[in-house]
Amino acid sequence: MVGLVVGAYDTGAATHVGKVRKRNEDSYLTRPEVGLWAVTDGMGGHQSGDLASKTIVDALNLIPPQSTAADLLAACETYVAEANQRLRAIGAARGDIIIGATLATLLAFDGYYACVWSGDSRIYIVRAGTILQLSQDHTEVQELVASGQLTPEEAQRYPRSNIITRAIGVSDEPELEITSGPLIEGDSFVICSDGLTCHVGNAEILARVTDNSAQEACDHLVALALERGGLDNVTVIVVHYRPRGTSTDATGPADFSIER
Repeated sequence: MVGLVVGAYDTGAATHVGKVRKRNEDSYLTRPEVGLWAVTDGMGGHQSGDLASKTIVDALNLIPPQSTAADLLAACETYVAEANQRLRAIGAARGDIIIGATLATLLAFDGYYACVWSGDSRIYIVRAGTILQLSQDHTEVQELVASGQLTPEEAQRYPRSNIITRAIGVSDEPELEITSGPLIEGDSFVICSDGLTCHVGNAEILARVTDNSAQEACDHLVALALERGGLDNVTVIVVHYRPRGTSTDATGPADFSIER
C-alpha cells in the first residue's frame, strides 16, 4: 500500500505472506477519513482463516462516518458482532467447524483514541520517545503470567505460546477488550499481527517508527520480520497523529467511554 495522509493522520500499511506459509490469512483496513484502522489474523490450525479475517474487515469497512466518539465505538462493536454472527453461521453450515480471526482495531475521533481487540494481534503507542503496548494478548501464556504462574522469562520458553484464548468467530458473542485515552500531537500507533512481534522487539519497533514516514516504518518492519525468517504472515499499520495546528490538549475523560 502507498502511504497516505488524510487530515491529521499519516497512514502506512504493509502485509506479506512470509517465507513459510503458502497463503496470507491476515487482512487489514485503513479508513483515516472515518478514524478507523484494523488488522485481523486468521487463526492458525483452523479452516478458512483468510475468510475469517476478510469477513471482519469487510464488516468494518461498512461503518459510515459517525457524529461522536461514542457512536464510532458503538458502531465498531455492532459491526464486529455482525461479523462474528456471520462466521458462526458459516462454520455451522460447514459442519460445526471454527472459523475465526484475531482483531486489533484503532479508533480516533476528536482528540481521543480507543483500542478494541480480541486475540494476540497488538496495538502499540509511540509517545515522547517511548513505546507502550496498549493491548494485552489474549493468550494462554499471558494469562499464566498475569496470574503469577509463569515469569516473563519462563513465558518466552513456554511450549503453548501460540494458544489464543479469544478471537472473533469462536463464541456466540465476541469477547472484546477496550481501552481509550487522549491523543497528543506527535503520537504514533502501530497495529500488527503476531507475524511481526514473533521476530521484532519493542525497541526495534520504536526505532523504525521514529523519524520515518508511516509507510517507510511499515516497509522497514516487514522487511525485518522477513529477514529473520518470516515464519508467519506479517501485517503492520502505522499511524502518525500530526494535527498541524488543531487542538490536541484534551485531558478530560476519554469521549470513547460509553455505558456498558
